Amino acid sequence: MTTTDKLIEATREIWEAYNDHPFVTGIGDGSLDREKFRYYIMQDFLYLKDYTKVFAIGLAKATDVDNINLFAQSIAGISAELNVHNGFMAQLDITEEELDAIQPSLDNLSYTSYMLRVAYEETEVEILAAILSCAYSYEMIAKEIMRRNPDAIHDDFYGSWIQAYGSNTYSASNQTLIESLNRLSQHYTDAQIDHLLAIFTACSRYELAFWEMSWQMQ
Repeated sequence: MTTTDKLIEATREIWEAYNDHPFVTGIGDGSLDREKFRYYIMQDFLYLKDYTKVFAIGLAKATDVDNINLFAQSIAGISAELNVHNGFMAQLDITEEELDAIQPSLDNLSYTSYMLRVAYEETEVEILAAILSCAYSYEMIAKEIMRRNPDAIHDDFYGSWIQAYGSNTYSASNQTLIESLNRLSQHYTDAQIDHLLAIFTACSRYELAFWEMSWQMQ
């Protein structure tokens, strides 16, 4: 069993909870209140700015050319993610003034502060574990939405979100993260794996809290 398999298996209950959260199911069936999604988009925009910094720190700490390229390409890939956000911002009439004025929620701030602390204090391997809990969960959520409702990708509003995170391109970028994490940790001791699991679990819990934060708009 690979390191990633162990991490996913140990947090399966949390990951399954994503798929049944009302915010996620609302995206899947198109019923989600757009005001809730508007709040989510603005908070996620703030999140992605710090998320990018985590990749940048990983780039600085990378110990081989493959990982230097991985982190560099991932930073560029976040631009594509932001393009999806920009499309929704236009549809939801979110202005630059609003984005400049908005403050991160406490859950958002706690999550990004934790990820940045991992990035500053740990190695590239722990950084990959923290990143993967976010990146891979979005792929799994989008694919589960498509499995439950194949027509969801055609929704006039939420379809583009589902398509972006369920795309082969997004999946390929996650596979690169997975392969790198597995390669770098293949000779890890049980104690080292447990440390990665603690980070992965914390970030997975933060992901679930982010969905709830967006649902409650607070």
